[in-house]
Amino acid sequence: MKKLQVNLSLVPLFMALIVNATANFALAGGFALNEQSVKTLGNAFAGSAASADDASTIFFNPAGLTRLPDTSVVGGTYVIFPYVSFQNQGSRVVTGQPLTGGNGGDAGVDAIVPNLYAAWSVSDRVKLGIGINVPYGLTTQYDNDWVGRYHAVESKLITYNINPTIAAKVSDNFSVGAGLNIQYAEATLSNAIDFGLIGRSVGLPTQSQQADGFVKVTGSDWSVGYNLGVMYEPSKSTRIGLSYRSPITQDIRGNADFTVPDNLRILTARGQFTDTGASAVLNLPDTLSLAVYHELNPRVSVVGDVTWTHWSRFQELRVRFDNPAQADSVQPENWNDTYRVGIGLNYAVNDQLTLRTGISYDPSPISNEYNTPRLPGGDRTLIGFGATYRPSDSFDLDFGYLHVFSDDSSINQSSTTAGTLTGKFESAVDVFGLQVNWRF
Repeated sequence: MKKLQVNLSLVPLFMALIVNATANFALAGGFALNEQSVKTLGNAFAGSAASADDASTIFFNPAGLTRLPDTSVVGGTYVIFPYVSFQNQGSRVVTGQPLTGGNGGDAGVDAIVPNLYAAWSVSDRVKLGIGINVPYGLTTQYDNDWVGRYHAVESKLITYNINPTIAAKVSDNFSVGAGLNIQYAEATLSNAIDFGLIGRSVGLPTQSQQADGFVKVTGSDWSVGYNLGVMYEPSKSTRIGLSYRSPITQDIRGNADFTVPDNLRILTARGQFTDTGASAVLNLPDTLSLAVYHELNPRVSVVGDVTWTHWSRFQELRVRFDNPAQADSVQPENWNDTYRVGIGLNYAVNDQLTLRTGISYDPSPISNEYNTPRLPGGDRTLIGFGATYRPSDSFDLDFGYLHVFSDDSSINQSSTTAGTLTGKFESAVDVFGLQVNWRF
């Protein structure tokens, strides 16, 4: 019991670390994060629901806890370098003039993202665990005066998740597991407002793009979901994992802050463009993953998986304002469900060193028709490399590297107030991971 108390005492400290480290977070497949284990990072996340190499299986498949013989703690850190670049191809305001401004700079934001998992035995057949992680997140940040400023400047979503888990071995080769996900979400959306165009539309002597204002919406919420898993081991060399993470609905509430040019404050006379409360419902997807692990011989193993994500829950981004004079801000999203597929290879050079690699294909849930600058789409190919060094029976050190090749995506997004943003996005991501695993 003393060990359990020591492990849980780390939770508040580590939550604070996650909050500070993810203040400028970026990277998403959609906006889901698979960076939950450095071992699986080296396999490009292939086979994660069947690997069960350490306590990070709490996230990928809680049933895998029954394979861990010891009490253990796993801590990982990921350094993420995203790149997002826009090329303007004739963007215009509704009056026909070209939208002014540059291409926005590199909209990707570098980040350091940690996670922590702990597992311990109640008996030979029952295991407990807890995970602290960031399952969803995105940040894009453009220059304030870029050509698409009326569509987006800053877009940020961060979730912090606490995942207590229990697993049981039903028979010698079949295990089940379940976890609770207590999740906090925090979001920020901002963009410029063309008050010159709005003033002109009501008869004021103003010109489009000559009197910009700004709006920033921030909010947060707590919500709860769950994850389930089963693992079947038909032989000592093969295991099959099936895991499910439930959908979570975040009712994000906060504030909208408007900045209006002094010479156009008359536009607020009817109550519009004034600071007010705001809210948005964010429907996070459920996922289902089927994975296989198989040892070809005592030193070589292969892993593979198919993972379905229910992205079609995300149909629109609607911000509601408490101020009845301020109409809802609505961005159609119409995302599609996706299937990610991957395969990986592990090679045990000796008892102290294991090498791994993998490749996955992760299609974008976003069609070009509904592409937006807040989170540009693009099918992704992931290639990973990694290694585990075990200096003793009680300690592992894991290294991983992942490169994300993302297809270019086009945009032709129109709005009566923001104009038409036309162009092409290019993006890529590099991820480096370091992880330690203690067993005691």
